[in-house]
Amino acid sequence: MQILRCPAQLQLLEETLRKSLPTTLPVLGTVMTVARGNPAAHEVLVDSWPNFGIVLTRLCPEEHKDPRDHYTNQLAVFYRDKGALRALLGGTEAVVEARAFQILGMQEGLDEAVREVAGAKGLQVE
Repeated sequence: MQILRCPAQLQLLEETLRKSLPTTLPVLGTVMTVARGNPAAHEVLVDSWPNFGIVLTRLCPEEHKDPRDHYTNQLAVFYRDKGALRALLGGTEAVVEARAFQILGMQEGLDEAVREVAGAKGLQVE
C-alpha cells in the first residue's frame, strides 16, 4: 500500500471519489481532511496510483494508543473490486490483526468479504 501525501494526488483522488458518491463517503471525508492540513492525524492509502483498486483511510500508526480500542482503530474503505479488498484484508500490513479494529464502508459485499477472510484466518468478527 502506498501512502498519499502529495496535495495534487489527494486533490485528484478527492475529485475521483466525488464521482462515486454516496459509496465513497466514508473515505472522502478523510481524504478532504488530509488534503486540508490533516488536523486529525490520518493517512490515506491506495494499492496503486493513479489507477487504484482500493482506498483505505486510518489514523496514523503512531497515534494508536490502545490496541484494543476499535473506535480509535477505525478503517474506512472504498474498493473498485472485491479482489483488492480481499488482498488488503488477507495479506497487507495496512490492516494490523493484532489490534481490534472496525471497517467502515458503504459497498455491498463488504461484510461478506470481511467475514470470509476473517474465517479463513480463524479470527472473530463482531
